Amino acid sequence: MSGALTAVLDNEAIQALTDVRHRKHRRALAALEVVASGNLRKAGSFRLLVPAAVRVEAGWDRRRPEVAIINRFRAEDVVLGGEVADDAASLRNALDVSVADAHLGAVVQRAPAPVAVLTSEGTDLGRIAGHLGVALNVVAL
Repeated sequence: MSGALTAVLDNEAIQALTDVRHRKHRRALAALEVVASGNLRKAGSFRLLVPAAVRVEAGWDRRRPEVAIINRFRAEDVVLGGEVADDAASLRNALDVSVADAHLGAVVQRAPAPVAVLTSEGTDLGRIAGHLGVALNVVAL
């Protein structure tokens, strides 16, 4: 991939990254490090986004000491408000997806390409990307 990369975390990716006992912890951490590695060398060329609804659904409280592993990647929260909320509501109505998935879709829709989503389940993401007409790189955990 050339240019800046935007990576977005889904629920299980967050759960795996915040819990060292999670069966996919090592795989999720390795995937995030691979996605970030080539781009972090170029200042400002990698962004890690997390939809706030997804972070809440996953139970990621940044203040807990055991989440230091994921906190070091400095994920940016994307709030669910204003136009992002309108986009998410439109997706929820059109596709009957969860609030968290709709928020994730709204984030993907607004992010500059290329976009990669770290996820364990790409079915809803595929439907969302198809509905939006956006290219999406799914990094399966």
